[in-house]
Amino acid sequence: MSRGNPRDRGKERFWRRAVRQWRSSGLSIRDFCRVEGLPEPNFYAWRRTIAERDADKVAFVPVQVVPEPALPTRADEAAAALELILVSGRRLRVGPGFDAVTLQRLLPLVEGSRP
Repeated sequence: MSRGNPRDRGKERFWRRAVRQWRSSGLSIRDFCRVEGLPEPNFYAWRRTIAERDADKVAFVPVQVVPEPALPTRADEAAAALELILVSGRRLRVGPGFDAVTLQRLLPLVEGSRP
């Protein structure tokens, strides 16, 4: 059984664009809605709906397993204990003793999204 009304892709595109514009505007939601002529309650409702829909998405990331070198060199030992290959193709090397909380805050910034 489906929840609520069927999705209107046009409305969703419109409100996604509006939310992106608001985020980059530096304005409060109230001021942004007034300037753009948008109903403030609708803005809040769509912002919540979009966040819920985005949270429901599951992303699978391709993983490639590579063998470790047989005899690590000193350069290998000095290198990161962990290397992440991000969706963007960037490589992130994390050394031993890294701070997990800092890494959690860093990943969204490196990937170009908000934390």
